[in-house]
Amino acid sequence: MTDEEIKALVLRELSNIAPEIDSSRIDPAVNVRDQVDLDSMNVLDLMIAIHQATGVEIPEADYPKILTLNDFVAYLRPRLKDR
Repeated sequence: MTDEEIKALVLRELSNIAPEIDSSRIDPAVNVRDQVDLDSMNVLDLMIAIHQATGVEIPEADYPKILTLNDFVAYLRPRLKDR
């Protein structure tokens, strides 16, 4: 997957969890949780949805490493290169 495809996937899953957000206004360098006011359950739902969509297991210990859309790309890109 390309970086843009990964971003689109994350934004699609984010929109499924929080349909009221305008995903076109998400700044890829700013904490997603802060931009769309996600609570901890929403974050968990997002991580599960991304796992289901990609097959990439995201351990809870890694959640603090994945704060921005750019972080999602950096985290998922090497794990998706063989898919």
